[in-house]
Amino acid sequence: MAPRSLLRRLVALTACGLICGTALAQSLPATLRIVVPFPAGGTADILPRLVAEKLRPNHPAGVVIENRSGAGGNIGADVVYRADPDGGTLLASPPGPIAINHHLYPRLGFDPTRWVPVTVLATVPNVLAVSPKLPVTSVAELIAYLKAHPGKVSYASQGNGSTSHLTANLFMNLTGTQMVHVPYKGTAPALVDLIGGQVDVFFDNLSSSAAHHRAGKLRILAVADEARSQALPEVPTFVESGLKDMQAVTWFAVVAPPGTPDPVVRAHHQAMSAALAQPDVKQKFAEQGADARGWSPEQAARFIRTESDKWHQVIKTANVKVE
Repeated sequence: MAPRSLLRRLVALTACGLICGTALAQSLPATLRIVVPFPAGGTADILPRLVAEKLRPNHPAGVVIENRSGAGGNIGADVVYRADPDGGTLLASPPGPIAINHHLYPRLGFDPTRWVPVTVLATVPNVLAVSPKLPVTSVAELIAYLKAHPGKVSYASQGNGSTSHLTANLFMNLTGTQMVHVPYKGTAPALVDLIGGQVDVFFDNLSSSAAHHRAGKLRILAVADEARSQALPEVPTFVESGLKDMQAVTWFAVVAPPGTPDPVVRAHHQAMSAALAQPDVKQKFAEQGADARGWSPEQAARFIRTESDKWHQVIKTANVKVE
């Protein structure tokens, strides 16, 4: 390429970058409030905070993470649903209030089918963790043990209708087994009792259980994802263990209130996707056992619909209800 042609191209690319950057800035609000409908300190809170740090230059008046927990995420979700659809308030959440709770609760103050997806921040595979007191070392051994001791084995969950609860029901549906449900208020107390042997089984997310597995405090028998996790390469998938339909991931998405304009949604996605592509963010996500995604609004919408349909079927089959 001739020097003059190269110079013209560089000038054009620079101008495009400035115009695109200006368009992005004009579409984004001065202040951004990201509501997390769960308590501070968990994965659902940590991941949006990591992204928020990278978003601050786009919002001169600041980025605020607001924890509004309660009712399986419904309280915080309701706050965002009723916010002005100007892009100034977003919901960052696991599946519950985005794709599952309307199949569980008889009444909600919002309609999850009207969320405007921005992106999926990350996915975290669920894992099958068992107490070290349970005499099994593989999925096949667990299934055989459950069939030999029907109704004698207990499983923990993060609460009625949580992903751990539904994943356990998916497992029982696929294997023709039965366990006794012991719901907890969150992951931490469930893990304490699993390690202590008060409960036998817990379908947890990888990020919470991996360190305890490495320390020998519990055993992870399988990963509910398409491929093995880089964090635990020695642990097989359920597919490798003979259960091809046993796939369940916890995911964390960002959605906007109904009616949010498309240019605003796309500007948010562009900013978040750029943040998620940065090596330090990817590394910090990986430390949480999470795979950074940054999917487009269209990809996120398709994924959310698929997940909603999948868990709706599990809820119907197992007759799971939350009052």
